[in-house]
Amino acid sequence: MADADQIRIHEIYESIQGESTFAGLPCTFVRLSRCNLRCRWCDTPQAFEGGTQLSRADVLGRALSFGTPLVELTGGEPLLQPGAIPLLRELCDSGRTVLLETSGERDISEVDPRVHRIMDLKAPGSDESHRNRWENIEHLTQQDEVKVVLSDRADYEWAKGVIEAHGLADRVNAVLLSCVWGELDPKDLVRWVLEDNLPVRVQIQMHKVIWDADTEGV
Repeated sequence: MADADQIRIHEIYESIQGESTFAGLPCTFVRLSRCNLRCRWCDTPQAFEGGTQLSRADVLGRALSFGTPLVELTGGEPLLQPGAIPLLRELCDSGRTVLLETSGERDISEVDPRVHRIMDLKAPGSDESHRNRWENIEHLTQQDEVKVVLSDRADYEWAKGVIEAHGLADRVNAVLLSCVWGELDPKDLVRWVLEDNLPVRVQIQMHKVIWDADTEGV
């Protein structure tokens, strides 16, 4: 049985939040190692394996040492590791605003309700749409956000159907539509959203605009 007092970490660093409704804010990122999905367009394959095993107390201390009011757990897939759930709770107890970036394939119901869950729904262009855990949607609240990364018009039409079928715009704080970097032109996505009057937030990966798209630790 995995030890919740130990967490395998890829990196911990300070930067600005590049996505979500928190974009532009200083943020400490705690990137956990390991992911069980292989999205075709993934931009962090370096976090699939490896990493450094640390005590949860050590991870908490390092995350708080940067002093940013905002902390995000990301990956990889954070919820693969049992230590992520108590770490999220401890970060909330510290008074930080806490974000969780999750693929949507793992059960989110045990995550502390104070956490802002940013949950992906995988469109067909990811090659992982069959892994969506649809029952997670019933656990989403106005505290949370849903992100869909799109590679083409077919992905957009899929996302539009899911948003409407599940009433996502009313269920969560924001529905975020992103483009696969270098594949879908954001101008096309903006045009489609405006034509359909879709109740979503179009976002770009701000960190890739500021730094080179392949730069790590930013």
